[in-house]
Amino acid sequence: MKSPGKRPEPRFGWFVPIDGDGKHIGTRRAERPPTFEYLREVVETAEKNGYYSLLIPTRFANGLFEEGAPLAETWTTATALAAVTHKIRFLIAVRPGFISPGLFAQMAATLNQISGGRIDINVVPGGIKGDFERFGETSDHATRYKRAEEFIRACRALWASPEPTVFHGQHVTLDGAMVSPSPVDDGPNFYLGGASPSALKLAGQESDVYLLWIQPPEDISSFIQRANKEFVEAGREPRYGLRTHLIVRPTETEAWDDAGELLSMADVVVKKQRASVVVAPQSVNNLDPVTVFGDQDLENYRLDRHLWNGISTVRVNCGTALVGTPEQVAGELLRYWRMGIDEFILSGFPHVEECRRISHDLLPILKILIQQEKERM
Repeated sequence: MKSPGKRPEPRFGWFVPIDGDGKHIGTRRAERPPTFEYLREVVETAEKNGYYSLLIPTRFANGLFEEGAPLAETWTTATALAAVTHKIRFLIAVRPGFISPGLFAQMAATLNQISGGRIDINVVPGGIKGDFERFGETSDHATRYKRAEEFIRACRALWASPEPTVFHGQHVTLDGAMVSPSPVDDGPNFYLGGASPSALKLAGQESDVYLLWIQPPEDISSFIQRANKEFVEAGREPRYGLRTHLIVRPTETEAWDDAGELLSMADVVVKKQRASVVVAPQSVNNLDPVTVFGDQDLENYRLDRHLWNGISTVRVNCGTALVGTPEQVAGELLRYWRMGIDEFILSGFPHVEECRRISHDLLPILKILIQQEKERM
């Protein structure tokens, strides 16, 4: 772990709900559909409240409501939102294999210029069972990660110089491709996640930030130790981020009551769709809680006193939340900061109201705790 005195200031990001939003999730349709007008409200709220960045995920079917419910496409949405903001960054997810790396490098460089250098890239080599196949992509795990490695290296080569670029890999070929103008500020940073050996190795070799989904602290500590070895082997400095939902209320009772209310209208069709999703075995957040935790935990899905996995019954990917008062949740996040997490990507339902609540009630407490921790070290 880095010495606390030498660590950068923590960064706090928010989330763009491209599946839709509302006070209840897992219904067939969202109470707040993902229209441009609504997503703009989320983004402008985050910018006004001082967040560092916004994560825009990628998927090919709705992952929070019924699969056929409206879904905002990632790159188009990011471009439109970048054009109506001024300071906040965008962490945009992309799946290699669905677009030419040369064309993507041009698109990213152009959006980098439009936004004044405010974009970063979350490369997603793997994902949700059946989602790649919807668009005819059937590559195996090893191929996807090797292709992602070449995708990142090809983009960096294209951004490094406006001159024609030659790149010959197993999956990516460039013969004289060019990107001009180049991105400002040394180009977008690359964020990578995943828990498999291939994911950790790729993160060590190529990521600027290794992004983890929240899990119990002992599991996060284990992942960081494994990732540290990969960064050291690659001769690179690690930086870690954490993705989590939050349910923060004035009292712990209110927080847990609202956690239950969040799922109180979930539809059996949506639950069945989520239960049919099978991902990499290491991705505990995405597995059916019945399989992972057993029948005795069906009532509340608690993994720890303040860690709750109930969202995973209706949501693909990150399905775990910290639940409690501002002081309790700040204390929990401090535990992860101590492990080496310097960037936190947060969310809560609904995203407009919770964006304000977290900024006003939680983050000031957490920032004070981190500063006090630094001063004691």
